[in-house]
Amino acid sequence: MRDLLDATERAVREVGRRLAARQPAEPLDAATPAEARAAFAAVDRPAARELRERLGALRPGAGWLDDEWARELPADGEWWLCDATDGAVQYLSALPHWAVTATLLRDGAPVLAVVHAPREGATHTAAAGGGARLNGRPCAPRARVLATAVAATSQPPDAARDPEAVRAAGAALSAVLPHVPAVRNLGPTALQVARVGSGHLTLFWQYGADPANLLPGALLAAEAGARVTDARGEPWTPAARSFVAAAPGAHAELLGLLRAV
Repeated sequence: MRDLLDATERAVREVGRRLAARQPAEPLDAATPAEARAAFAAVDRPAARELRERLGALRPGAGWLDDEWARELPADGEWWLCDATDGAVQYLSALPHWAVTATLLRDGAPVLAVVHAPREGATHTAAAGGGARLNGRPCAPRARVLATAVAATSQPPDAARDPEAVRAAGAALSAVLPHVPAVRNLGPTALQVARVGSGHLTLFWQYGADPANLLPGALLAAEAGARVTDARGEPWTPAARSFVAAAPGAHAELLGLLRAV
């Protein structure tokens, strides 16, 4: 698995290098959603095609998933779950908070993940049972309590069509914000969750089903030693309606606050 993880990292880094070279220095001047989608597709489609070619050569028998909106994922076999430009809004806005992600699923569970943020010089990698690394070095969460925690949260891409997720997102922010120095949204979900594992963030939470975006970070954070559950403290699964990743010292405190949601 180590050789496959290294080869996956090389493929992801190369796609990221090309994308970074094409990112505009100024925000995209798009007057309509259609114009923004067209501009993004012109960049993302070639990158996704290259990523699929490179990873397909590494695991010819594995299937391919590239739908970040998917709520149901295959339960059998091997599948690549990838996003060539995770963080489209940031990419088009000339911001650095975007990533290239690649996750190999086996029978519905992630067995390796790479989240590479070219503009931030950060590459998070993990294989199931092998720990997590940041830029090749082992990483782990930092010991924190909520009073010293930098927290992060986000929403699924289809949150507008999920009124309960919208309600819970607002209630959770109201519950957590008075107890932490800051709550941020720092770009792609997978990258934010990975940063819990590396200690750059203390905790992350989200409401609403979002397996495609949560699976890469869930493996990276768990392999680093973070606690990964749903908001009730149960083991997180791709079908869960909530997600929490936190440093061990802050996890129980966060769950206590989320009981009010």
